[in-house]
Amino acid sequence: MPLLTVSCFPIPFPYPSIPRVITYGGFASRNVAALEFRAAAAGKSRNPMEFETPFPSDYDELLKQAKEATELALQSNKQLMEIEFPTSGLDSVPGDGEGGIEMTGSLQLIREYCDLLISPQKTTKTRVFLPEANEVAFARKTVFGGSSLKLDYLTIPSFFQDFGIVSKVKMADRVKPDDELFLVGYPYFNVNEMLVVEELYKEAVVETSRKLIIFNGELDRIRSGYYPAFFYPKLAALTQSFFPKMETVYYIHNFKGRNGGVLFRCYPGPWRVLRKVRNGYICVHQQEVMPSLKEVALEILPSA
Repeated sequence: MPLLTVSCFPIPFPYPSIPRVITYGGFASRNVAALEFRAAAAGKSRNPMEFETPFPSDYDELLKQAKEATELALQSNKQLMEIEFPTSGLDSVPGDGEGGIEMTGSLQLIREYCDLLISPQKTTKTRVFLPEANEVAFARKTVFGGSSLKLDYLTIPSFFQDFGIVSKVKMADRVKPDDELFLVGYPYFNVNEMLVVEELYKEAVVETSRKLIIFNGELDRIRSGYYPAFFYPKLAALTQSFFPKMETVYYIHNFKGRNGGVLFRCYPGPWRVLRKVRNGYICVHQQEVMPSLKEVALEILPSA
């Protein structure tokens, strides 16, 4: 049976029957050997007690890893958490799938994640926020049918929705006294959605025992300056006021092309840059804080 290499140490792992990663054409065997040598050398100098998680082989394993990472973060009393990974395939990037399909995929994965994380006794104390009221109605009829989880929404569509204008919902009016956990699903389609999430955090989480999880919010759009600060000053300000308070408990971002690879993190482990070689992955870089996507694409991967 082939070996799946997923970190700075080779770890035996059954090779899955479905493709899940990018194939890097033209990757010469001598380069593979060089990467393996450098990864092994890096492994000798690291802390042997360091927490590591193998890259997932499918979405079932991914959700179990995300659930365990969340539980550890909750035990450490993290109040604001982020979970981010592609939904069109573990080797995909945002935009590979049609927007509506990606959101529906996230909705299904949210339900499965909640079923793993939240005990039956806690479902009525958990509020799942979706971007709009009509999505809540759809979710109740489909993915969340029969669930005791509370469903709510961030914004109300307006006549000018096609121009990106929606009506914000006052978060103080949506929250109930017995709420303990908020999970916000894919708040990225409209720029106002993330601003409402910040409001939810300020009004209902800060100075309480409540917790907030942002699930597939594509926060990298804001981190990378996709929205120019001149036109979106409030959104840009989140990188200084809101994001520093956040713990990214689970994260996968793929980089395509000749210097392709994966930025991967599972709390409480380090941020690792992985490269696909042969039948698995090799860790070519790791650090304690999140590197920028630009740094990974232009510096870390090309030099690996």
